[in-house]
Amino acid sequence: MARPKCCRRVSHLPSCKMFTPVGVPDSLPEEIVLSMDELEAIRLADLVGLYQEQAAERMNVSRQTFARIVEHARRKVARVLSEGLVLRIEGGEVRVPEARAFTCIQCEHTWHEPFENGRPEACPACKSKGFHDIEEQESDGSAGSCPRKRCRCNRH
Repeated sequence: MARPKCCRRVSHLPSCKMFTPVGVPDSLPEEIVLSMDELEAIRLADLVGLYQEQAAERMNVSRQTFARIVEHARRKVARVLSEGLVLRIEGGEVRVPEARAFTCIQCEHTWHEPFENGRPEACPACKSKGFHDIEEQESDGSAGSCPRKRCRCNRH
């Protein structure tokens, strides 16, 4: 029996959860499901450009687990693109922090913004546009529970 999956931290929610090929009848293409943690792995590795160790830490998994997640995700995306299939993004053992933390490079002010507000325009203290997202911090780690007893998701 396989052990239960550890909750994976996801800091980005997709604005679009389904992609379909153009010019293919809706009834024909097979659907491939990409889980939220697989999307996060691709985003961190290929879009943000993090090394696997850094990305694994952000997702709260081991480097080996991260490598496995991103390998499966890339294989699914490659199949979708090469065979003209439908891609649906949903599911996975994930948790999303309620807010993102930002820090200003100029005045070192730190603040939190709810995810639904999007990225702020400027630092609320000094109005500088020079700030960055602190993805390692979470405002609430208590939502839900992890099935693993020795999990690193800080819910126990």
